[in-house]
Amino acid sequence: MSSERTYHHGDLRRAVLTAALDVIRTEGPGALSLRDLARRAGVSHAAPAHHFKDRTGLLTAIAAEGYGLFADALADAPDLREKGVRYVRFATGHPAHFQVMFRPELHHPDDPELLAAKARAAQALRAGVTGLPAEGRGDDPQLAGIAAWSLAHGYATLLLSGNLDDPLGDRNSEEVFRSLAGLLFRNPESS
Repeated sequence: MSSERTYHHGDLRRAVLTAALDVIRTEGPGALSLRDLARRAGVSHAAPAHHFKDRTGLLTAIAAEGYGLFADALADAPDLREKGVRYVRFATGHPAHFQVMFRPELHHPDDPELLAAKARAAQALRAGVTGLPAEGRGDDPQLAGIAAWSLAHGYATLLLSGNLDDPLGDRNSEEVFRSLAGLLFRNPESS
């Protein structure tokens, strides 16, 4: 009976993804092993390959899931500043996804699910920049987008790595981000 249990699982794909996210959160993506994940999920060592084929397939699935969750988090943010806050909130709430999403060397670059999720997230971010009047973002919306992305991504990365613990002290990290975004991007209507 125990050998039967080894090969049957209610939702193996989700169990492997959850175990992988736990490993990434604590040890980083380099520590992933399909064999170890199978052991953690209580299935045969070959079972995860049925869903993901290989380690890169698993990381691609994690990135696609992350971009989908990210796009959902950004979807109804009213403006660029709040999209940035949601970016930071997503990173701190989903640190394992965040570690994998922005590491293209870890993914299958032509995966349709990944490409669709990335496109949704990019569109949500672009909408925040294009929603600002030109005097609030400068003449080049593409450069403004890079600046906004750099600010949110850099800030989130510094938060996750603990590099802002001392500089922020007891201040609310989201309020600090709103202030930083206000230094770069001005909305004349709210000034």
